[in-house]
Amino acid sequence: MWDKATLEIDGTKIEYWVKHYEKGSEFGIDEGRISKLDCRVDGERILNYDRGWDLEPQTELAIKALEILKSRFN
Repeated sequence: MWDKATLEIDGTKIEYWVKHYEKGSEFGIDEGRISKLDCRVDGERILNYDRGWDLEPQTELAIKALEILKSRFN
């Protein structure tokens, strides 16, 4: 299932797309349910996971976004 929405963290809006399943997988983030994840701020990608990391979190904002999305979907 795909979900698309916006998070707001510390006043910054983060648009995200996440593909998740009912069960975890070896291809998911931390072997969880998220198999694809794309997060952007003002159109600039801050995270990208497609059955493996293409762009790992490199800022505090990206780390916070990942933790929130993992708690919701993983």
